[in-house]
Amino acid sequence: MEGAGYRVVFEKGGVYLHTSAKKYQDRDSLIAGVIRVVEKVRWEGAGLEPAPNGMQALWDDSSGGDSCASEEEPTFDPGYEPDWAVISTVRPQPRHSEPTRGAEPSCPQGSWAFSVSLGELKSIRRSKPGLSWAYLVLVTQAGGSLPALHFHRGGTRALLRVLSRYLLLASSPQDSRLYLVFPHDSSALSNSFHHLQLFDQDSSNVVSRFLQDPYSTTFSSFSRVTNFFRGALQPQPEGAASDLPPPPDDEPEPGFEVISCVELGPRPTVERGPPVTEEEWARHVGPEGRLQQVPELKNRIFSGGLSPGLRREAWKFLLGYLSWEGTAEEHKAHVRKKTDEYFRMKLQWKSVSPEQERRNSLLHGYRSLIERDVSRTDRTNKFYEGPENPGLGLLNDILLTYCMYHFDLGYVQGMSDLLSPILYVIQNEVDAFWCFCGFMELVQGNFEESQETMKRQLGRLLLLLRVLDPQLCDFLDSQDSGSLCFCFRWLLIWFKREFPFPDVLRLWEVLWTGLPGPNLHLLVACAILDMERDTLMLSGFGSNEILKHINELTMKLSVEDVLTRAEALHRQLTACPELPHNVQEILGLAPPTEPHSPSPTASPLPLSPTRAPPTPPPPTDTAQQPDSSLEILPEEEDDGADS
Repeated sequence: MEGAGYRVVFEKGGVYLHTSAKKYQDRDSLIAGVIRVVEKVRWEGAGLEPAPNGMQALWDDSSGGDSCASEEEPTFDPGYEPDWAVISTVRPQPRHSEPTRGAEPSCPQGSWAFSVSLGELKSIRRSKPGLSWAYLVLVTQAGGSLPALHFHRGGTRALLRVLSRYLLLASSPQDSRLYLVFPHDSSALSNSFHHLQLFDQDSSNVVSRFLQDPYSTTFSSFSRVTNFFRGALQPQPEGAASDLPPPPDDEPEPGFEVISCVELGPRPTVERGPPVTEEEWARHVGPEGRLQQVPELKNRIFSGGLSPGLRREAWKFLLGYLSWEGTAEEHKAHVRKKTDEYFRMKLQWKSVSPEQERRNSLLHGYRSLIERDVSRTDRTNKFYEGPENPGLGLLNDILLTYCMYHFDLGYVQGMSDLLSPILYVIQNEVDAFWCFCGFMELVQGNFEESQETMKRQLGRLLLLLRVLDPQLCDFLDSQDSGSLCFCFRWLLIWFKREFPFPDVLRLWEVLWTGLPGPNLHLLVACAILDMERDTLMLSGFGSNEILKHINELTMKLSVEDVLTRAEALHRQLTACPELPHNVQEILGLAPPTEPHSPSPTASPLPLSPTRAPPTPPPPTDTAQQPDSSLEILPEEEDDGADS
């Protein structure tokens, strides 16, 4: 299998098929083989091409030397994510039949050998403790069970560890011996959300209802959500695999260990620092007003935030309005240019007469929606309280001008929540507008009509939480809450309504540093769930109580505690030497892999500002895409292989 477009990353001999139903196997009933995990580097179109359903039966009834079987633990390269991974137990063609140069050895077909795509695996069942050797049973998406693979020389743990590089292996909440198999990529998670109809096709404004009442919206808009990890696979009923020979049950099994997908080390202790003061900031300003030692300054902001008096200046840098490398004179020229640009855009909507607006339903719709949202945004804050508060007028004008700045996106409910703290801190219409534009560059995907970005973020959050706390995920699965739909509002507006107003300022400025890597807001969500795990798991909560409890956390969380725990989770993950590649991608530790197919794009201009989500596309048919395969051929029996 080496060469011809393949690379072996795992190999283990002494893997047997037991073809007799007798309790004790005789030598004639044992078929010995070698199991391999192989990376498919390129497609040759020859050799062991999987059948359309991902399975291929292969047979070799000749005798040949066991040149590949090894007693040593296999090694594999943990530093890449294969474009096409193959798990295989294929033996090379006997030496008396030489293959054509450049082509993979061909294999005659028979009744026991098989090949199955990794994408077709549905679950993996392990043997129960107390057996003379461990075995694994592979179950396909079609519902069939492949012959049990008996590891006479050990190696089940090593094989499962290798598989966890390419697949997500989750323990079933109903059966501790069953691993549920999911693909290790975010696009597959996103496609699964499509399939589960996470976003109600009939909802006219799911974003609006989530902002106002996430608790009841979860039950109405998400009532058809089947739990992702729990519903995708169900334990095999008793007798489903009755054709498999029963293993011996009166001898101890040597060395089988139950494993999790990723073995994380201890969580480190994190101490946050004090806020950056105006005096400390001034020490970073050079002779021409250019900031110096910017990475050190960003690290300080990440670890301690900013003192309130410094935010008005520092936020302009964090949000990209002012350049970290610019001089004071360059900043002044830039502000003059952006001021002129802002008022030109503002004039576009200010100059529209009432008669014109009556014939411009889109602008009229935006104006009505903005006026309604502004009238109820942070009205308990002194900066916005009172019926004739000038701050409300500035919110209104900035948001309408943003509709001129970003015609495709326009205004969507929730944007006023993002602008309010910025205007409160900056207290200047023009500067606040451009800072708001900088923030929207980070989160504008959250407000797209297709909601693809939100689905992708929920999928990534699910993956992170599964790696960090599989027990919590299993519990949420068992209570029909594994979709994490109650985190929708958290991610949509970056926890704006979950923390007190001053804590939101601290949280956002830390997140804007981009440290210690991308997607820290997802770890913030993980940190909150981690802080509440005991309450959720030990209180006997059902799905109703879980959602109610999460909703009642609003304004009761400490931002410093959450940030401390989020940073500790990040350090714990990055210290893991076997972190799955897609988790590395989420944390910015590895470059993203090329998607199998282009992601759906949002429509360029909405028909109305209410933004009804479109009908989701059908789930991706992974069986039609190149994936990985599992193949098996018998090897010549080795004297002493039978234990």
